[in-house]
Amino acid sequence: MPLYDASAVRAWIEDDPDHATADELRTLLDAAESGDTAAGEDLAERFSGMLAFGTAGLRGHLGGGPNRMNRAVVIKAAAGLMAVLAAHVGEGFTVVIGYDARRGSHAFALDTAAVATAAGGRALLLPRPLPTPVTAFALRHLGCDAAVMVTASHNPPEDNGYKVYLGGRVVTDSGQGSQIVPPFDAEIFRAIQAIPSVASVPRAESGWEILGDDIIEAYLARAVSLVPAGPKDLRIVLTSMHGVGGAPALEALHRAGFSDVHVVAEQQEPDPDFPTVRFPNPEEPGALDLSMALARRVGADLVLANDPDADRCSAAIPDPTRPQGWRQLSGDEVGQVLGLQAAREHEGEGEGSGVTATGAVLANSVVSSRLLGRIAADHHVGHRTTLTGFKWISRAPGLVFGYEEALGYCVDPGYVRDKDGISACLKIATLAWELKGDGGRTLQDALDGLALRYGLHLTSPLTIRVEDTGLIASGMANLREHGVSSLAGSPVASTVDLSAGTDELPPTDGLVFVTEADDRVVARPSGTEPKLKCYCEVIVPVADGDVAAARRTAARRLEAVKTDMRGALGI
Repeated sequence: MPLYDASAVRAWIEDDPDHATADELRTLLDAAESGDTAAGEDLAERFSGMLAFGTAGLRGHLGGGPNRMNRAVVIKAAAGLMAVLAAHVGEGFTVVIGYDARRGSHAFALDTAAVATAAGGRALLLPRPLPTPVTAFALRHLGCDAAVMVTASHNPPEDNGYKVYLGGRVVTDSGQGSQIVPPFDAEIFRAIQAIPSVASVPRAESGWEILGDDIIEAYLARAVSLVPAGPKDLRIVLTSMHGVGGAPALEALHRAGFSDVHVVAEQQEPDPDFPTVRFPNPEEPGALDLSMALARRVGADLVLANDPDADRCSAAIPDPTRPQGWRQLSGDEVGQVLGLQAAREHEGEGEGSGVTATGAVLANSVVSSRLLGRIAADHHVGHRTTLTGFKWISRAPGLVFGYEEALGYCVDPGYVRDKDGISACLKIATLAWELKGDGGRTLQDALDGLALRYGLHLTSPLTIRVEDTGLIASGMANLREHGVSSLAGSPVASTVDLSAGTDELPPTDGLVFVTEADDRVVARPSGTEPKLKCYCEVIVPVADGDVAAARRTAARRLEAVKTDMRGALGI
């Protein structure tokens, strides 16, 4: 018996508005019906269900079928979103639509505009492929009710995605302008499931508005306003990782006074194939090799990197002890120095901590370092720990800065209620410039200063990428059933199952282990990729001011923690 329903495949082909994906499915169906087992298995997977619409919107492989990213799926998703907007605010809702340079992004954006216009909404389309933070900025700047960003961020070339933000008259609390959270995701998914066919979805042939460059000018002006004006003596290497951040990030740096910027030419222009990197993610090993090589050649002070949709950023600094002469800072390290900067700017403006925090608030995800909370308390600023993802971080009332260890930083929540890799690059570069002017100090000196004051907080993820996603559930089940007795020789003092929720956090699939030595591991499945991740942190006091010795001790302990977690996962 075939693994797929041939009649369902034929019905989808007939309803598919895209000749390319329809032909792709016809070819697969012909092959499967001729006895090609691999083709049959491919069809079965493509038709195993509808690509789920969740709090990350849609994300998946490009291709034909309901379990892929394609025009048919996007048109239904757009129709579901517009039905929900109409139910909440009536006709006349406004949607701004952005898109990156991946395959299919422009077509998906146009389909969304056509569906929105036909549904009685006002659709505003960004003028060309642009960074995700420009779309998030436009939502608040233009007072729109929703925003759609077509992007798969840092995923591999064969993927695309569909991210939804709500604001305007739909969400009016501290989450206005943030990505969707429950119950909106389920409400939109139900509306999508109620759509019988693509053919039943009205699509306008015109009537949407294409925004001009004034929206980009407004975004750049706001980003540049976050840092002091005037020339800044700092030599920077910049890469956009083949994404859409290259020109806007370079322009922002120039306007902020950084004239000595060297771009990685091989990665500067958008390219959906991402030819120079295995994964277009600054977190991945080797992703910054070209940047570091250029930095060595030009004698740079700082390397800055954006991911393909420029909502994340990474930084690297000179380090003669490393083989390449450079060291990439962790997401936590950048979050800590930016958090200290924000805490000093808002000194004494916070009241309380945790769920009671009001006034100025610093926030980070539960998988990020605990140091930000200690910085906040020291500067009398509020602090909140949130679930993973900027849809949660950006919702913290009173937020003035938020981050998560996966290279995401929200430095201007009043205007961009999401992570923003371009404005974060400006803040990091400005901090490096200020330190350089203070007796030739560096970002490493700033990190050493934090270690001396609060103890060395060293973090690193243990990431297990799987082909069989069932292994992720098995790993989490092993941890729940058998627990973890000790990490790096220290007994586990507390275990918290986040699936039950806590005083600070709603329920989520995760486990937190804290040892008597105050080392911590948070284990959870990735929300966007086939990975199980363990976020490991050790804290080592700095004896006699010897930060280097503390780092060596912490590095050894961190590796021991990872080894113990690998054994406990059992996958």
